[in-house]
Amino acid sequence: MRPGIPLPSAWRREALRTNLWLVPTVEIALAVALFAGTYALDRAAYDGTLSLPSFVISGTADAARQILTAIAAAVITVVTLVFSITIVTLTLASTQFGPRMLRNFIRDWITQLTLGSFVATFVYAILALVSIGPSAHGEFVPHLSITVTMLLVVADVGVLVVFIDHIAKSIQLPQVIAGIAGDLSRAIDADAALGGGTGAAGRGAGGPGVQKAGPSLAEAMVRLDEDSGVVRAPGSGYLQYVSMGTLVEIAARSHAVIRLLHRPGHFVVEGQPLADVWPASAAPGVARALGGAHATGPHRTLTQDLSFAVDQLVEIAIRALSAAVNDTFTALACIDWLGDGLCKIADRWQPASVQRDATGHVRVIAVTVSFRRLVERAHDKIRQASRAMPAVMIRQLDGLAKVMTHTSTPAQREVLLEQAEMIMRACEESVPEEADRADVRRRYEAVRTARQRSGV
Repeated sequence: MRPGIPLPSAWRREALRTNLWLVPTVEIALAVALFAGTYALDRAAYDGTLSLPSFVISGTADAARQILTAIAAAVITVVTLVFSITIVTLTLASTQFGPRMLRNFIRDWITQLTLGSFVATFVYAILALVSIGPSAHGEFVPHLSITVTMLLVVADVGVLVVFIDHIAKSIQLPQVIAGIAGDLSRAIDADAALGGGTGAAGRGAGGPGVQKAGPSLAEAMVRLDEDSGVVRAPGSGYLQYVSMGTLVEIAARSHAVIRLLHRPGHFVVEGQPLADVWPASAAPGVARALGGAHATGPHRTLTQDLSFAVDQLVEIAIRALSAAVNDTFTALACIDWLGDGLCKIADRWQPASVQRDATGHVRVIAVTVSFRRLVERAHDKIRQASRAMPAVMIRQLDGLAKVMTHTSTPAQREVLLEQAEMIMRACEESVPEEADRADVRRRYEAVRTARQRSGV
C-alpha cells in the first residue's frame, strides 16, 4: 500500500476491527475525559463552591490511596489472568478448529470491549491516585473520582461475566461452524448489494443499464495480448482487497484497459505480474496509482474472498475426519452449512468479470471464482478424506440435492451431478457393505431426480 493513499473503506473496516488496540484506546480516552470532569467537580467541592451528595465516598488521603491502589492492582491482575487463560484455551481449541479461533477472538467486539473496560478503569484509578496530594487547604482527596472508580469496578465485573459467558459459548463447535457460515452468508449479501452479479456483461462502475461503448471485451482481450505493459506486485502476501471503483477511475483517466491476473485470496510474490495494461504506455502511470487500489497482507480475509469461508469449513471437516480426531458428527455439521452456503451462492451470487466506466468502455477485466470452483472446494477434499465412510457420503449427497433445487442454469446442475457421480464411484470402490452402498445409491438417485425437476 502506497503511503498517502487512503485504504479501501471495506478493507480499512476489516483491518480496524481485527485488533485489540482501537476499542481500548477509545475507552481510555473516554476514561481520561471522565476523570477530567470528575476532577473539576472534586476541585470545586474542595474549594467550597460545590457540595457533593451524601452517597459520595469520603475519607482521608491515606485511605483513598489504599483504596485506589488496591483497585488498580486488582483490575490489572484480573484482566491479565483472564485473558492469559482464555488465550491458552483458544490455542488448544484451535488445534481442532484451525487458527480462525484466535483471529475471531481478536476481532470480537465483546473481547475488545472487555479489555478496554478494564484498562480504562485502571487508567482512571491511576489518574485519581496521582491527583491526591497537598493543596491550599490541606491534602486534596478526589472523593467523587473515588466513588466513580468504585462504580467502574462494579461495571467491569458485569462485563467480565458477559465476556466469560460469551467465550464459553463461542468455542462450542456448533457455534464456531455457524459463525463461519454466517460470515459466508454476509459476504454473499455484501457482494450482491454492490452489484457484483453482472457476469461478462458487467455493469461495473457505469451503473445498471449503462450503454456499451468502445472496443468489445473480445477486442480488448486481443489488444491486451498483443500490446500490454505489465504491472508487478510491490510486495509478497495474500491479495486481500481490490477496489474496483478506484481501478476503473485509474483506467478511465489513462484511457486504458486493466486486466487483473489475480483475485483476492491468491498469494502473490514480490515482482510477480499483478496486472496487464493496454496500451503499454499507460502501464507506468497505472502502476503508480495501483498501490492505492489493492491491499496485501499475511493472511486471507472474507472481504472479497468467498472461497475463504468455504475453505475454513472444509478445514474443520477434514480435521474432524482425521484419524487423530475421528469426529464424524463435526464433519456432518460442516457439510450441512456448506450446503446452505452453496444454496445462497446458486441463488444470488454471480461475480462480475468486467467493469465499465460511466461511458460504457471496458476498463477492468477481473479474475473471479466460478460456481464450479466453489463446489469443488466444498466437496473434493471432504470426499477424498471420507472414503469408506457412508455416513459422510450420504450427507454430501443430501446437500447436493438441496443445492440442485436452487440452481438456475444447466451448467450449475452439471457441476453438482459430477460431484454426486464422484461420490458414488468412491462409495462403490471403498464401502464393503452392500446395505450401506444401497443407502448411498438412494441418495445419489435423489440428486439425479432433483436435477431433472430443476431442469423443467
